[in-house]
Amino acid sequence: MNRRRARLTIACTLAVAWLLALGVRLYWLQVREYQDYAARAMRQQQAMVELSAPRGTIRDARGRTLAVSLEVESIFADPRSLREQGREPEATAARLAGLLGLGSDRQRALAQRLASDRAFVWVARKPDPARAAAVEAAHIPGVGQVAESRRYYPLESLAAHVLGFVGLDDTGLAGLEAKYDDVIRSQPGRREVLSDGLSGQALHPRLGFTAPRPGADLSLTLDATFQFALEHELASAVASSNARGGTAVVLNPHTGAVLAMAGVPSFDPNRYRDFAPKRWHNPVIENAFEPGSTFKLITLAAALERGVANLDSVLDCEMGALMVRGVSIRDHQPFGRLSVRQVLAKSSNVGAMKLALKVGAEPLFGTMRAFGIGRRTGIDLPGENAGMLKPVQEWGPRAAAYNSFGQGLTTTTLQMAAAFATVANGGRQVRPYVVAAIGGKPVEHTRGPHVLSAETVARLRSALETVVEEGTATSAQVAGYSVAGKTGTAQVPDDHGYAKDRYIASFIGFVPANDPALVIAIVIDEPWPHYHGSQAAAPAFAAFAQRALLALGVPSHRQPPTLWPHQVPPPKTASGTRFATIPAEPGPAVPRRRMATAPGTVPDLIGLDKRQAVRAASGHGLALRLRGGGYVVRQAPPPGAPLEFAGATLKLWLTPSTPPAGEEGGP
Repeated sequence: MNRRRARLTIACTLAVAWLLALGVRLYWLQVREYQDYAARAMRQQQAMVELSAPRGTIRDARGRTLAVSLEVESIFADPRSLREQGREPEATAARLAGLLGLGSDRQRALAQRLASDRAFVWVARKPDPARAAAVEAAHIPGVGQVAESRRYYPLESLAAHVLGFVGLDDTGLAGLEAKYDDVIRSQPGRREVLSDGLSGQALHPRLGFTAPRPGADLSLTLDATFQFALEHELASAVASSNARGGTAVVLNPHTGAVLAMAGVPSFDPNRYRDFAPKRWHNPVIENAFEPGSTFKLITLAAALERGVANLDSVLDCEMGALMVRGVSIRDHQPFGRLSVRQVLAKSSNVGAMKLALKVGAEPLFGTMRAFGIGRRTGIDLPGENAGMLKPVQEWGPRAAAYNSFGQGLTTTTLQMAAAFATVANGGRQVRPYVVAAIGGKPVEHTRGPHVLSAETVARLRSALETVVEEGTATSAQVAGYSVAGKTGTAQVPDDHGYAKDRYIASFIGFVPANDPALVIAIVIDEPWPHYHGSQAAAPAFAAFAQRALLALGVPSHRQPPTLWPHQVPPPKTASGTRFATIPAEPGPAVPRRRMATAPGTVPDLIGLDKRQAVRAASGHGLALRLRGGGYVVRQAPPPGAPLEFAGATLKLWLTPSTPPAGEEGGP
């Protein structure tokens, strides 16, 4: 009996002890540790989901999309899951590489990642959608997809140097994408959700939520039609002159708005990693070079503004050679006495030097600075080069002489275009820009100060027009329009002074000369064997200007030249002889005046050859259907008919014979 009582007492004691321990434990968990365990439960039940938003879209001046963000699938893998299923990393990597088109090096790197002890590795970030779909269709266990944003450039290489590109993390790495990354890039949102044990998710109104903010859109001053035409003409000029490359830019001289900007060679920002990094840089604003004779504009401006000469002043050009502090500086051919107007038209180095010496070093330097030489234009693109202009205190005894014709200093294509824009707009310094609006709100762009008097501007325009009418730049003439501009042929410096077979050929001008609508700069890098600006650069200027003026609807205001459009006066060689020039096609002696059509109507293409018709139609944004070959004899819709929409189709009938007498051969 006592033993039974003892066992009962022990059992009761143990039960009470257990109950006390349980109570203490419950008290500890539910009272003392409540906050900690409640927080743990909350963390297990709640998840934070990131809500993405697209990067801002970039559009041209007419609203056409140049850069846009699309949702694409990125591919990931769970190496632990693959290992649990007995899948070999090498075999899985080989299968994925075949579906994704990966090379052997990337396949080996993928196999190493799949062999890791991690729960998540990337297989491919933002691959081509077709390849991502192939991986999804393969249903490889342990391999999944997640939506990400990918930057897409629908016009591929068009304006690539201006637009730049975006990296895998959606950060801008070049061009406008980098310059305006802070405003284009989206801000992701976050939402808290409740999760159950089966990974299901539910929303609750009391949980936190931050809305995503899409990036702001950019509206540019660039016109895709102009951009395409400029890139085409520049690439043709580079190819035909066997050059290393080229740059070109088109400005509105009154506002500084960049209508087109091109560099050759270029790249496709959709696959920028396939190109050498040097291709990514914008040569229009980053490559500095000695401008050569286009710089004589600034020397002449200094002389006219200071009143040390006028266009009729006569200079002795010493028959093409002048000794300056023991160094003989020569002209491309011997000249005797020339007026100042002729010095510019014939591009005499000796004449330019004599003007510079009349002006003096400090006034010449001041004019250069007033034109923006030696400092950045301030364009809203990254990486602009200021060029090189030594302070006047550091000029040597021959600096003014060399600088007068564009040697001993460096500029960029954009700087020189801006300098010519100063003359084109009446004497006000311009500050080029490419972004017109951010998020629909116009961007204010300040204009520079007046740096030239109206009298000097008028004289400079007249002198530049003479260069094109009867000087070194007759190949820059545009039928029906007056052109003002200057050629340049600059030797390229090397370790021993200047190379004897390497040149920078250029032509910079504005059109129409009396009421400028466009400033166009064409620079060709090391053309050969025809290396003069009149040969390598000026024809590209004329071809683009013709298309651009048609697209703008600028009315012709003068009688077209009687020359067949392809038959320009042959350029001079350094010795003064002329190259033989054969017309591309035969042409009539008397040109036909084609119908002048108003903006928004179908242009008159009758009488043009096939190539000219294609150029003119593309300038109006028209698609073509051609029947036959040779010259246009009929078109539908007819000239002057309303142009219903951009991209409308124009039908042309052509015959192989030359245009009938009295018809114009080309624009």
